[in-house]
Amino acid sequence: MTAVNDVRAHAGVALTPARRRFALFALALGGFGIGSSEFVTMGLLPEIASGLLPEMMATRPDVGLARAGWAISAYAVGVVIGAPLLSLLAVRLSRARLIVVFATLLAVSTLASGIMPSFELTIAARFLAGLPHGAYLGVAALLASTLMGPGSQGKGAALAMSGLTVANLAGVPLLTALGHTAGWRAAFLAIAAVFALTAALVAVSIPAQPSPQGRGLGDELRAFKRVQLWAVMAIAAVGFAGSFAVFSYIADIGRQVAGVSASYIPVLLAIAGLGMTIGNAVGGVATDRSLNGTLLIGFPLYIVALTTMIFVVTSPIGLTVTFFMANLAHATLSPAMQTWLMRIAGRSEMLGASLHHAAFNVANALGALLGGSVIAAGFGLAAPTVIGTVVATVGFAMLLAVLALLRIRSRRRLTQLREAQILHTEREHVAVCG
Repeated sequence: MTAVNDVRAHAGVALTPARRRFALFALALGGFGIGSSEFVTMGLLPEIASGLLPEMMATRPDVGLARAGWAISAYAVGVVIGAPLLSLLAVRLSRARLIVVFATLLAVSTLASGIMPSFELTIAARFLAGLPHGAYLGVAALLASTLMGPGSQGKGAALAMSGLTVANLAGVPLLTALGHTAGWRAAFLAIAAVFALTAALVAVSIPAQPSPQGRGLGDELRAFKRVQLWAVMAIAAVGFAGSFAVFSYIADIGRQVAGVSASYIPVLLAIAGLGMTIGNAVGGVATDRSLNGTLLIGFPLYIVALTTMIFVVTSPIGLTVTFFMANLAHATLSPAMQTWLMRIAGRSEMLGASLHHAAFNVANALGALLGGSVIAAGFGLAAPTVIGTVVATVGFAMLLAVLALLRIRSRRRLTQLREAQILHTEREHVAVCG
């Protein structure tokens, strides 16, 4: 049964090819809003710090910048909590309706992020904005793969993530420029409008499907018993923290270490977004061909880019090229990691899809924390490139260890099956001869 027929069978409404493309666009638009909301904070961190912590920025700017980084970490913590929690609570609800609900929650919480008067309330709003992030992208990946047809898990994950990558290519640079001219709050108000539009477009483009039957909360929770699920999440959380250690403070690294102007930061973010867009597209196709191959090629490229950045960070060209390559390699890995989690989760695929984003934002929080810590400790604004490389390398070592253990387990199972087959053959032979 094709994806279109599958939707027709469930909803009683035919999706024409044009409407299917429109539905995929609507899903990606929500990802665009999420990517803009998550990453524009990094591009506008100095402005947010100056607006919410003026006294601290006047006396101890390094500490003020690190404190403003809590906005990044609060959002990431919201994602980590919300991704599994909302996925579990919504297991029996229609996925199309879930997308509308999550997009509406994102619109309201992002609006709050832009209007709260104090640092503490803004941090709380960023936490709330993070709650629907992973659940939205997880459900969007499943809906996209359904619309694309069988064997499209990797491409569905890439489609859901494509909004994030395009956000970094166009949305974040434009919103950063808007923040520089109209104030950082204007950027969040614009993003809230994107989420409101997403909710409306999904509501009119994707038929409301019947609620899933036959699975309850207990069925979903059983996925957490799989050790491999936790291992893959740990790889993503540690490995991806390397890039976030740099990305979280890229505005000040660019200005104060590489010596670029404030007007170049949106350009730098756009170039990084181009890398993400290319990497995500390549990663989606490559994952459907070879998940392990994508991981084993992408991770070393990612580490090489971060390592090179250490030595060229003072050069505007060097920083630009290595930042582009690091984001390209990072984005290549993302569809592979999400697909891996979905396969491990089995029938709990919505949970598996959302857990990738929980792990991704553990990486976000960890990277921002580590990068801010080395800055606040006085090691300088170039120090995040070093800690980022170290953390990414640890993540790759964890990947190699997990793949080695899985290979050993697979060989043992194969040996046991062969031994059982030989024993069965011998018994049949004895029975015949006897």
